[in-house]
Amino acid sequence: MSDRNAQLENVSALSSPWHEGELELQRHAGVADQMDTVGRKFVRHFLLDQHREFYPLLPFIVIGAVDGEGMPWATIRSGQPGFLHSPDPLTLDINAVSDTSDPAQAGMKEGDPVGLLGIDLVTRRRNRMNGLITRQSNEGFSVSVEDSFGNCPRYIQNRHFAFVRDPLQQTSSAVDVSDRLDADARRIISTADTFFVASYVDRPDEKRQVDISHRGGRAGFVRIDDDGGLTVPDFNGNLFFNTLGNFLVNPLAGLVFFDAVTGDVLQIAGTVELILESPEITAFEGAERLWRVMPTKVVRRRDALPLRWTFADDGMSPSSLMTGSWTDAEARLQAAAKAKTWRNFRIGRIVDESTTIRSLHLEPADGEALIPHLSGQHLPVKIADGGVFIRRSYTISSAPSDGYYRISVKREGKASNLLHGMQIGDEISALAPTGAFTIDPMERSRHAVFIAAGIGVTPLLSMLRHLVHEGDRTRHRRPVWFFRSSHRRQERAFDQEIDELVARGNGSVRDIRVVGQSEEDGLESRETLGRINMDLLKAHLPFDDYDFYLCGPPSFMQSVYDGLLKLNVADERIHAEAFGPSGLKRDVKDGSIKVNSAQPASEPVRVIFAGSTKEARWKPGDGSLLELAEQRGLSPAFGCRAGHCGDCKAAIIKGQVSYFSQPAYDPGVGHALICCSVPATGSDLHLDI
Repeated sequence: MSDRNAQLENVSALSSPWHEGELELQRHAGVADQMDTVGRKFVRHFLLDQHREFYPLLPFIVIGAVDGEGMPWATIRSGQPGFLHSPDPLTLDINAVSDTSDPAQAGMKEGDPVGLLGIDLVTRRRNRMNGLITRQSNEGFSVSVEDSFGNCPRYIQNRHFAFVRDPLQQTSSAVDVSDRLDADARRIISTADTFFVASYVDRPDEKRQVDISHRGGRAGFVRIDDDGGLTVPDFNGNLFFNTLGNFLVNPLAGLVFFDAVTGDVLQIAGTVELILESPEITAFEGAERLWRVMPTKVVRRRDALPLRWTFADDGMSPSSLMTGSWTDAEARLQAAAKAKTWRNFRIGRIVDESTTIRSLHLEPADGEALIPHLSGQHLPVKIADGGVFIRRSYTISSAPSDGYYRISVKREGKASNLLHGMQIGDEISALAPTGAFTIDPMERSRHAVFIAAGIGVTPLLSMLRHLVHEGDRTRHRRPVWFFRSSHRRQERAFDQEIDELVARGNGSVRDIRVVGQSEEDGLESRETLGRINMDLLKAHLPFDDYDFYLCGPPSFMQSVYDGLLKLNVADERIHAEAFGPSGLKRDVKDGSIKVNSAQPASEPVRVIFAGSTKEARWKPGDGSLLELAEQRGLSPAFGCRAGHCGDCKAAIIKGQVSYFSQPAYDPGVGHALICCSVPATGSDLHLDI
């Protein structure tokens, strides 16, 4: 690095580059401390030499500007490569003719702040900067650099360019101006896989900072709503939150779409609503937030660009291919509305994973969308056995991103034998996935340790698939140690699948296999003879802070749990799957779980299931409220049936409940765990079920 650049680096490190809107979203995402360090390192007040060499290679540049009425506009200027030039690290010259038909031109006078985006659709490189126009003429202008930083290549579709005329030749474009979207505008938006967005803030130091950013996804990822607004999913990015942070402070946006075939440019200015919580976010694959633009002015300039683009072979960005569509999101929302009803699922594929474990791939028999599950959740199912149904819950061993439910069942008991005897095309019934045994792939402060025995591998496999997928999607890989044991190697399932996940994890996944019985051919390189205990964990885990995830037979989980507590691992760092009253018994401190201590009713009590408009009468000896609901034909969610998991939590509208066993899960005020409670002495009981 030159001495001049080193001096500029020192200046860059003096203050944080983030304003309050950016900081608020970084705090919401839990990355504020991390991004302070990143910002000081990567946001510079000059152009690096590599960026000075990058700009002259480009045939166009995207510009964000603010007109005299305070409205941001996004636009594009083009020229033969070389029309962009940086004579020094603090300046970028843009030799492109002005265009009075462009609404952004009003904000591109000498002294005006602008945002610039250099982006190469062939190589997917890009650099963002903002600054002030210091020289302006009909032939071009110069910008003094205020901030400059590189952006990752994700969501950029690969296109090749060609000029159809001299870009320095001034042309008069036909211009259509409106306050709403017409048919042509809707066509451009509904087929777009790329657009650019301008935003700005006026900072406390009275400087205006204008930004311009790229957005990409599958064609049609921008939804045109019934009211004429546009809804945009926000995918995982660099966590700077420049654009959305600006929206939080100043909810105005300028969008520009281009028609790659005709050279038409569609520019939209409008007001913005930022959406941080919504069912649509969960339903749209890859979305982490949404934002809506309500157009106030729409400008279409026909044949405004001398450039034309052609889509490259395999030109879709791999990151874009990992995102969803509004059609899929709507189907998921419609399916979610049926979460409390039984649906039939057809067995589409059967795989024998080991000598004792068989996987069934399930697909909706009604052809509608799946309700997305969280990794680690289970599926309540009904299996026909003659004229009766057997109800069980089986962990979903596939990841949410796989697009199907897979249950992996060990042959042990009546229900599992029925499932092992099924064929492709047979059907079972299932409710929506449920369960609180899940994992956060974006946790950055603690690594994860998976500990499984036998069939207990299934929820942890789902979690592992999810972590690896999210690592591919977000570039953040949460490290995992996976300890899994089986009595014999032949009974161990998913070796090949986990090997593939280890390879995809790029060093973030470690697989430790434990067998209880020695094999005739000896141990494999990753195998350990014996059992999973604290000595084994200490031999493999470096000193650090971890989240532990346990699943297996009750005695196994209890032994590991007790051992971890003796190593001073906090109870809240130990997560365990819980099925049945014989599940993990936690070391619950007195008073840590506060439940109603009312006396159980000694007389019949009328119970109203308000959500289903059904009534029942509970009598002493009838069993739990969950059993009462099932006898009434209802299908409330449940998992452990022992007060461990919280799946059966229901709101109490009126009355009180009494617990016949101490739950390990805290239902919270105004709620009850119906699997281990009965009506209390007093008035009728009304539950939101």
